[in-house]
Amino acid sequence: MSMNIGNLKLNEQGTPVGRIVTLTVNAVIALRPVQSNHERAPAFDIMGLSGDRRTWVKIGAVWEYTANDTGESFWSGRFDDPSLARPMDVALFRQEDGSFNVSWRRPQRKRELPALGSDDALPPMPAADTGDTPGDTGTPATGDGLGESTAPAPKGRSGSKDKELAPA
Repeated sequence: MSMNIGNLKLNEQGTPVGRIVTLTVNAVIALRPVQSNHERAPAFDIMGLSGDRRTWVKIGAVWEYTANDTGESFWSGRFDDPSLARPMDVALFRQEDGSFNVSWRRPQRKRELPALGSDDALPPMPAADTGDTPGDTGTPATGDGLGESTAPAPKGRSGSKDKELAPA
């Protein structure tokens, strides 16, 4: 599901300018064309108006894409700011009046592990090491599996962790 979080309109100079508004973001933004011959260069830099409203600051970029099913052209990219917990992915869609709707969509989570018993089930875990293999001590594995430390104990501490945790 995507949400419309803003709208950009062309100003007198033909620059798309508008506002993005969410519960935590209220920013004036503009799109500045990127002049580059590099095939992977963005179409536009996303410029944000500084808090004092005196300067524009680059906060992101958008690239031009074409929708597979409709052939419609749109811009997709991301903007970021230290005040945000993480970058915000956006897409801009041209409207009939020449303006652009700014949409936001939460990135999809990675596919979860398959449920047991499904066709994609994980293989069974190997049995715990019980000392049946040649060269083994015959002692079942205990602890965290990292073995004993050869590092000296920190000053002010002596003995193992188990001794420190034992009741006095």
